[in-house]
Amino acid sequence: MAKPSWRAAVTGDPSKPLDGVRVLELARILAGPWCGQLLADLGAEVIKIERPGAGDDTRHWGPPFVTAEDGTSLGAAYFHSTNRGKRSFAIDIASAEGQAIIRELANGADILIENYKVGGLAKYGLDHAALSELNPRLITCSITGFGQTGPYAHRAGYDFIAQAMGGMMSMTGEPDREPQKAGIAVADLFTGMYSTVAILAALNRRDRTGSGAHIDMALLDTQVAVMANQAMNWMTSGKVPRRFGNGHANLAPYQAFPTLDGPLVIAAGNDSQFASLCRILECSLHDDPRFTTNPARLANRSELIETVETLTARWNRQELFNALEDAGVPAGPINELDEVFADPHVVARGLAVTPEGYKGVASPIVIDGVRMVSDRPAPGIPQPFKVE
Repeated sequence: MAKPSWRAAVTGDPSKPLDGVRVLELARILAGPWCGQLLADLGAEVIKIERPGAGDDTRHWGPPFVTAEDGTSLGAAYFHSTNRGKRSFAIDIASAEGQAIIRELANGADILIENYKVGGLAKYGLDHAALSELNPRLITCSITGFGQTGPYAHRAGYDFIAQAMGGMMSMTGEPDREPQKAGIAVADLFTGMYSTVAILAALNRRDRTGSGAHIDMALLDTQVAVMANQAMNWMTSGKVPRRFGNGHANLAPYQAFPTLDGPLVIAAGNDSQFASLCRILECSLHDDPRFTTNPARLANRSELIETVETLTARWNRQELFNALEDAGVPAGPINELDEVFADPHVVARGLAVTPEGYKGVASPIVIDGVRMVSDRPAPGIPQPFKVE
Protein backbone atom coordinates (compact mmCIF):
# COMPACT_ATOMS: atom_id res chain seq x y z
CA MET A 1 0.00 0.00 0.00
CA ALA A 2 1.36 3.41 -0.91
CA LYS A 3 1.76 5.81 1.99
CA PRO A 4 -0.78 8.58 2.60
CA SER A 5 0.75 12.02 2.52
CA TRP A 6 0.01 15.58 3.52
CA ARG A 7 -0.19 18.18 0.84
CA ALA A 8 2.48 20.88 0.72
CA ALA A 9 1.29 22.82 3.77
CA VAL A 10 3.55 25.88 3.82
CA THR A 11 2.05 28.74 1.81
CA GLY A 12 4.32 31.53 2.99
CA ASP A 13 1.32 33.68 3.89
CA PRO A 14 2.48 35.99 6.71
CA SER A 15 -1.13 36.59 7.78
CA LYS A 16 -1.46 32.93 8.85
CA PRO A 17 0.50 32.44 12.10
CA LEU A 18 0.19 28.63 11.99
CA ASP A 19 1.07 28.27 8.33
CA GLY A 20 2.85 24.93 7.93
CA VAL A 21 1.43 23.38 11.11
CA ARG A 22 -0.37 20.09 10.41
CA VAL A 23 -3.23 18.88 12.58
CA LEU A 24 -4.89 15.47 12.59
CA GLU A 25 -8.33 15.61 14.20
CA LEU A 26 -9.85 12.41 15.57
CA ALA A 27 -12.59 14.29 17.39
CA ARG A 28 -16.33 14.75 17.11
CA ILE A 29 -19.18 16.81 18.59
CA LEU A 30 -17.86 20.18 19.84
CA ALA A 31 -14.86 20.61 22.17
CA GLY A 32 -12.29 18.85 19.94
CA PRO A 33 -13.66 20.18 16.64
CA TRP A 34 -13.81 23.70 18.12
CA CYS A 35 -10.11 23.45 18.91
CA GLY A 36 -9.41 22.17 15.39
CA GLN A 37 -11.44 24.97 13.81
CA LEU A 38 -9.58 27.62 15.79
CA LEU A 39 -6.24 26.18 14.69
CA ALA A 40 -7.50 26.16 11.09
CA ASP A 41 -8.56 29.81 11.42
CA LEU A 42 -5.01 30.57 12.52
CA GLY A 43 -3.63 28.96 9.37
CA ALA A 44 -3.00 25.33 10.30
CA GLU A 45 -3.83 22.54 7.88
CA VAL A 46 -6.43 20.35 9.58
CA ILE A 47 -7.45 16.88 8.41
CA LYS A 48 -10.58 15.63 10.16
CA ILE A 49 -11.18 11.88 10.35
CA GLU A 50 -14.81 10.74 10.49
CA ARG A 51 -16.55 7.41 10.75
CA PRO A 52 -17.50 5.87 7.39
CA GLY A 53 -21.19 6.32 6.73
CA ALA A 54 -22.37 8.28 9.77
CA GLY A 55 -19.56 10.80 10.03
CA ASP A 56 -19.42 13.25 12.92
CA ASP A 57 -22.55 13.01 15.10
CA THR A 58 -23.28 16.72 14.65
CA ARG A 59 -23.80 16.27 10.90
CA HIS A 60 -27.22 14.95 11.92
CA TRP A 61 -28.03 17.43 14.72
CA GLY A 62 -30.68 19.34 12.80
CA PRO A 63 -32.72 20.94 11.46
CA PRO A 64 -31.64 23.36 10.23
CA PHE A 65 -29.43 21.81 7.56
CA VAL A 66 -27.04 23.58 5.18
CA THR A 67 -28.02 23.10 1.55
CA ALA A 68 -25.71 23.16 -1.47
CA GLU A 69 -26.53 25.11 -4.61
CA ASP A 70 -27.85 21.93 -6.23
CA GLY A 71 -30.23 21.35 -3.33
CA THR A 72 -28.37 18.49 -1.67
CA SER A 73 -27.90 18.52 2.09
CA LEU A 74 -24.44 19.33 3.42
CA GLY A 75 -25.35 18.36 6.98
CA ALA A 76 -26.65 20.19 10.01
CA ALA A 77 -25.79 23.82 10.67
CA TYR A 78 -24.37 22.66 14.01
CA PHE A 79 -21.61 20.74 12.20
CA HIS A 80 -20.77 23.75 10.04
CA SER A 81 -20.48 25.98 13.11
CA THR A 82 -17.44 24.09 14.37
CA ASN A 83 -15.65 22.53 11.38
CA ARG A 84 -14.70 25.43 9.13
CA GLY A 85 -11.32 25.28 7.45
CA LYS A 86 -10.82 21.50 7.49
CA ARG A 87 -10.51 18.67 5.03
CA SER A 88 -12.40 15.54 6.01
CA PHE A 89 -11.97 11.86 5.21
CA ALA A 90 -13.83 8.71 6.21
CA ILE A 91 -11.52 6.12 7.78
CA ASP A 92 -12.44 3.03 9.75
CA ILE A 93 -9.88 3.05 12.54
CA ALA A 94 -11.10 -0.36 13.72
CA SER A 95 -9.61 -1.89 10.56
CA ALA A 96 -5.94 -2.71 10.05
CA GLU A 97 -5.86 -0.59 6.91
CA GLY A 98 -7.45 2.38 8.68
CA GLN A 99 -5.00 2.12 11.56
CA ALA A 100 -2.08 2.07 9.14
CA ILE A 101 -3.37 5.24 7.46
CA ILE A 102 -3.77 7.03 10.80
CA ARG A 103 -0.24 6.05 11.82
CA GLU A 104 1.20 7.45 8.62
CA LEU A 105 -0.81 10.68 8.95
CA ALA A 106 0.23 11.04 12.59
CA ASN A 107 3.84 10.46 11.58
CA GLY A 108 3.66 13.59 9.44
CA ALA A 109 1.53 15.65 11.81
CA ASP A 110 2.48 18.22 14.40
CA ILE A 111 -0.71 17.91 16.43
CA LEU A 112 -3.28 15.19 17.07
CA ILE A 113 -6.63 16.13 18.63
CA GLU A 114 -8.73 13.25 19.95
CA ASN A 115 -11.74 12.87 22.24
CA TYR A 116 -12.08 9.12 22.63
CA LYS A 117 -12.83 7.67 26.04
CA VAL A 118 -9.78 7.00 28.18
CA GLY A 119 -7.97 4.04 26.63
CA GLY A 120 -10.20 4.09 23.55
CA LEU A 121 -7.36 4.62 21.08
CA ALA A 122 -4.89 2.35 22.89
CA LYS A 123 -6.75 -0.77 21.75
CA TYR A 124 -6.05 0.27 18.17
CA GLY A 125 -2.44 1.18 18.84
CA LEU A 126 -3.24 4.82 18.12
CA ASP A 127 -2.77 6.37 21.55
CA HIS A 128 -0.10 8.98 22.25
CA ALA A 129 2.37 6.47 23.68
CA ALA A 130 2.27 4.38 20.50
CA LEU A 131 2.21 7.25 18.01
CA SER A 132 5.00 9.18 19.75
CA GLU A 133 7.31 6.24 19.11
CA LEU A 134 6.80 6.94 15.40
CA ASN A 135 6.81 10.71 15.79
CA PRO A 136 8.53 11.96 18.98
CA ARG A 137 7.61 15.54 18.05
CA LEU A 138 3.88 14.78 18.04
CA ILE A 139 1.69 16.85 20.35
CA THR A 140 -1.46 14.92 21.28
CA CYS A 141 -4.37 16.72 22.90
CA SER A 142 -6.77 14.25 24.54
CA ILE A 143 -10.15 15.78 25.41
CA THR A 144 -12.50 13.85 27.69
CA GLY A 145 -15.28 14.59 30.11
CA PHE A 146 -13.30 13.93 33.27
CA GLY A 147 -9.63 13.62 32.31
CA GLN A 148 -7.16 10.76 32.02
CA THR A 149 -6.99 10.14 35.77
CA GLY A 150 -9.30 10.16 38.77
CA PRO A 151 -12.35 8.12 39.84
CA TYR A 152 -14.57 9.46 37.03
CA ALA A 153 -12.03 9.04 34.22
CA HIS A 154 -13.97 6.13 32.71
CA ARG A 155 -17.20 8.11 32.38
CA ALA A 156 -18.47 9.62 29.14
CA GLY A 157 -18.58 13.39 29.36
CA TYR A 158 -21.08 15.89 27.99
CA ASP A 159 -21.27 19.66 28.32
CA PHE A 160 -24.60 19.55 30.16
CA ILE A 161 -23.14 17.19 32.78
CA ALA A 162 -20.04 19.37 33.19
CA GLN A 163 -22.17 22.49 33.70
CA ALA A 164 -24.20 20.62 36.32
CA MET A 165 -21.30 19.03 38.20
CA GLY A 166 -18.92 21.99 37.84
CA GLY A 167 -21.12 24.55 39.60
CA MET A 168 -22.25 26.55 36.58
CA MET A 169 -25.91 25.61 36.81
CA SER A 170 -26.17 26.16 40.56
CA MET A 171 -25.62 29.89 40.05
CA THR A 172 -27.44 30.35 36.75
CA GLY A 173 -31.14 31.27 36.68
CA GLU A 174 -33.64 33.14 38.81
CA PRO A 175 -33.39 32.80 42.61
CA ASP A 176 -36.83 31.20 42.96
CA ARG A 177 -36.56 28.90 39.94
CA GLU A 178 -34.62 25.73 39.19
CA PRO A 179 -30.94 25.94 38.13
CA GLN A 180 -30.36 26.50 34.42
CA LYS A 181 -27.63 25.65 31.96
CA ALA A 182 -26.24 28.33 29.69
CA GLY A 183 -27.78 28.80 26.26
CA ILE A 184 -24.60 27.55 24.57
CA ALA A 185 -22.26 24.68 25.45
CA VAL A 186 -19.85 26.73 27.53
CA ALA A 187 -17.90 23.78 28.97
CA ASP A 188 -17.27 22.38 25.48
CA LEU A 189 -16.34 25.75 24.01
CA PHE A 190 -14.05 26.76 26.87
CA THR A 191 -12.38 23.34 26.73
CA GLY A 192 -11.78 23.80 23.00
CA MET A 193 -10.20 27.21 23.64
CA TYR A 194 -8.08 26.04 26.57
CA SER A 195 -6.97 23.09 24.44
CA THR A 196 -5.79 25.52 21.78
CA VAL A 197 -3.83 27.49 24.37
CA ALA A 198 -2.22 24.29 25.66
CA ILE A 199 -1.32 23.17 22.13
CA LEU A 200 0.31 26.49 21.30
CA ALA A 201 2.28 26.34 24.55
CA ALA A 202 3.41 22.79 23.70
CA LEU A 203 4.44 23.93 20.22
CA ASN A 204 6.54 26.69 21.72
CA ARG A 205 8.21 24.23 24.12
CA ARG A 206 8.84 21.82 21.27
CA ASP A 207 10.72 24.55 19.45
CA ARG A 208 13.14 24.61 22.40
CA THR A 209 13.33 20.91 23.28
CA GLY A 210 12.36 19.06 20.11
CA SER A 211 9.95 16.89 22.10
CA GLY A 212 6.22 16.53 21.71
CA ALA A 213 3.69 16.34 24.54
CA HIS A 214 0.51 14.67 25.75
CA ILE A 215 -2.11 17.21 26.82
CA ASP A 216 -4.89 16.05 29.16
CA MET A 217 -7.98 18.28 28.86
CA ALA A 218 -11.24 17.61 30.70
CA LEU A 219 -14.63 19.31 30.45
CA LEU A 220 -15.14 19.18 34.21
CA ASP A 221 -11.68 20.64 34.89
CA THR A 222 -12.43 23.49 32.52
CA GLN A 223 -15.88 24.18 33.91
CA VAL A 224 -14.51 24.32 37.46
CA ALA A 225 -11.61 26.55 36.34
CA VAL A 226 -13.87 29.15 34.71
CA MET A 227 -15.89 29.63 37.89
CA ALA A 228 -13.37 32.46 38.36
CA ASN A 229 -14.59 35.10 40.82
CA GLN A 230 -17.47 32.92 41.99
CA ALA A 231 -15.08 30.17 43.09
CA MET A 232 -12.85 32.69 44.84
CA ASN A 233 -15.92 34.26 46.49
CA TRP A 234 -16.66 30.89 48.08
CA MET A 235 -13.03 30.15 48.96
CA THR A 236 -12.70 33.54 50.62
CA SER A 237 -16.02 33.81 52.42
CA GLY A 238 -17.18 30.23 52.85
CA LYS A 239 -20.57 31.28 51.49
CA VAL A 240 -21.94 29.21 48.60
CA PRO A 241 -22.89 31.55 45.70
CA ARG A 242 -26.59 31.78 44.95
CA ARG A 243 -28.52 32.61 41.82
CA PHE A 244 -29.09 36.29 41.06
CA GLY A 245 -30.89 35.99 37.74
CA ASN A 246 -29.36 38.75 35.62
CA GLY A 247 -27.71 40.28 38.67
CA HIS A 248 -24.02 40.14 39.57
CA ALA A 249 -22.50 38.48 42.62
CA ASN A 250 -20.04 41.33 43.24
CA LEU A 251 -21.56 44.44 41.68
CA ALA A 252 -24.78 46.44 41.90
CA PRO A 253 -26.59 47.80 40.02
CA TYR A 254 -25.42 45.46 37.28
CA GLN A 255 -28.35 43.75 35.55
CA ALA A 256 -31.29 44.20 33.19
CA PHE A 257 -33.77 46.93 34.13
CA PRO A 258 -37.28 47.53 32.76
CA THR A 259 -38.17 50.44 30.51
CA LEU A 260 -41.41 51.41 28.78
CA ASP A 261 -40.55 49.31 25.72
CA GLY A 262 -38.29 46.49 26.91
CA PRO A 263 -35.37 45.69 29.21
CA LEU A 264 -32.03 47.48 29.12
CA VAL A 265 -28.84 46.13 30.63
CA ILE A 266 -27.13 48.68 32.88
CA ALA A 267 -23.69 47.82 34.22
CA ALA A 268 -22.51 50.39 36.76
CA GLY A 269 -19.09 48.97 37.47
CA ASN A 270 -17.86 51.61 39.90
CA ASP A 271 -19.08 54.35 42.24
CA SER A 272 -18.57 57.12 39.69
CA GLN A 273 -20.73 55.35 37.12
CA PHE A 274 -23.40 54.78 39.77
CA ALA A 275 -23.42 58.47 40.61
CA SER A 276 -23.84 59.32 36.92
CA LEU A 277 -26.73 56.85 36.68
CA CYS A 278 -28.42 58.50 39.64
CA ARG A 279 -28.08 61.95 38.10
CA ILE A 280 -29.69 60.70 34.88
CA LEU A 281 -32.52 59.08 36.84
CA GLU A 282 -32.87 62.31 38.87
CA CYS A 283 -32.44 60.64 42.23
CA SER A 284 -30.02 61.05 45.14
CA LEU A 285 -29.28 57.39 45.91
CA HIS A 286 -25.56 58.01 45.44
CA ASP A 287 -25.62 60.39 48.43
CA ASP A 288 -27.33 57.84 50.67
CA PRO A 289 -24.78 56.01 52.89
CA ARG A 290 -26.61 52.75 52.15
CA PHE A 291 -25.68 53.04 48.47
CA THR A 292 -22.61 55.27 48.24
CA THR A 293 -20.11 52.43 47.83
CA ASN A 294 -20.36 49.10 46.05
CA PRO A 295 -20.11 47.03 49.29
CA ALA A 296 -22.94 49.13 50.73
CA ARG A 297 -25.03 48.66 47.61
CA LEU A 298 -24.53 44.89 47.79
CA ALA A 299 -25.57 44.88 51.44
CA ASN A 300 -28.76 46.73 50.49
CA ARG A 301 -29.24 45.16 47.06
CA SER A 302 -32.98 44.47 47.25
CA GLU A 303 -33.98 48.02 48.17
CA LEU A 304 -31.54 49.48 45.63
CA ILE A 305 -32.78 47.37 42.74
CA GLU A 306 -36.44 47.99 43.55
CA THR A 307 -35.88 51.75 43.51
CA VAL A 308 -33.81 51.77 40.32
CA GLU A 309 -36.38 49.57 38.55
CA THR A 310 -39.13 52.02 39.43
CA LEU A 311 -37.11 54.88 37.96
CA THR A 312 -35.98 53.18 34.74
CA ALA A 313 -39.53 51.96 34.05
CA ARG A 314 -40.52 55.57 33.30
CA TRP A 315 -38.11 55.86 30.40
CA ASN A 316 -38.17 54.93 26.76
CA ARG A 317 -35.37 52.38 26.27
CA GLN A 318 -33.52 54.19 23.49
CA GLU A 319 -33.72 57.54 25.27
CA LEU A 320 -32.33 56.03 28.46
CA PHE A 321 -29.60 54.24 26.54
CA ASN A 322 -28.62 57.48 24.80
CA ALA A 323 -28.45 59.35 28.10
CA LEU A 324 -26.34 56.62 29.68
CA GLU A 325 -24.05 56.48 26.64
CA ASP A 326 -23.48 60.24 26.81
CA ALA A 327 -22.67 59.97 30.53
CA GLY A 328 -20.27 57.07 30.13
CA VAL A 329 -22.43 54.54 31.97
CA PRO A 330 -22.13 51.10 30.30
CA ALA A 331 -25.47 49.90 28.94
CA GLY A 332 -26.87 47.88 26.08
CA PRO A 333 -30.00 46.23 24.70
CA ILE A 334 -30.70 42.51 24.95
CA ASN A 335 -30.42 41.55 21.29
CA GLU A 336 -31.80 38.49 19.59
CA LEU A 337 -29.46 36.94 17.02
CA ASP A 338 -31.03 38.67 14.01
CA GLU A 339 -30.45 41.97 15.80
CA VAL A 340 -26.90 40.95 16.72
CA PHE A 341 -25.86 40.44 13.11
CA ALA A 342 -27.69 43.59 12.00
CA ASP A 343 -25.87 45.68 14.59
CA PRO A 344 -23.69 48.21 12.74
CA HIS A 345 -20.71 47.53 14.97
CA VAL A 346 -20.91 43.76 14.45
CA VAL A 347 -21.23 44.41 10.72
CA ALA A 348 -18.25 46.77 10.74
CA ARG A 349 -16.14 44.23 12.61
CA GLY A 350 -16.87 41.57 9.99
CA LEU A 351 -18.12 38.86 12.32
CA ALA A 352 -20.40 37.30 9.73
CA VAL A 353 -18.43 35.69 6.91
CA THR A 354 -19.32 33.85 3.71
CA PRO A 355 -16.37 31.65 2.69
CA GLU A 356 -17.10 30.30 -0.79
CA GLY A 357 -20.72 31.30 -0.41
CA TYR A 358 -21.37 29.55 2.92
CA LYS A 359 -22.37 31.54 5.96
CA GLY A 360 -20.35 31.40 9.14
CA VAL A 361 -19.28 33.28 12.25
CA ALA A 362 -15.70 34.53 12.21
CA SER A 363 -13.10 33.94 14.86
CA PRO A 364 -12.83 36.88 17.28
CA ILE A 365 -9.02 36.96 16.88
CA VAL A 366 -7.56 39.90 14.93
CA ILE A 367 -3.77 40.01 14.39
CA ASP A 368 -2.14 43.01 12.72
CA GLY A 369 -5.53 44.10 11.47
CA VAL A 370 -6.35 40.73 9.89
CA ARG A 371 -9.22 38.70 11.29
CA MET A 372 -8.19 35.10 11.75
CA VAL A 373 -10.76 33.09 9.79
CA SER A 374 -10.25 30.32 7.28
CA ASP A 375 -11.60 30.91 3.79
CA ARG A 376 -12.43 27.21 3.54
CA PRO A 377 -15.99 26.21 4.56
CA ALA A 378 -16.75 23.13 6.64
CA PRO A 379 -16.14 19.94 4.66
CA GLY A 380 -18.89 18.15 2.81
CA ILE A 381 -19.72 14.48 3.26
CA PRO A 382 -16.36 12.78 3.95
CA GLN A 383 -14.92 10.56 1.26
CA PRO A 384 -12.68 7.53 1.85
CA PHE A 385 -9.03 8.46 2.19
CA LYS A 386 -7.11 7.56 -0.92
CA VAL A 387 -3.47 6.65 -0.47
CA GLU A 388 -0.94 8.06 -2.88
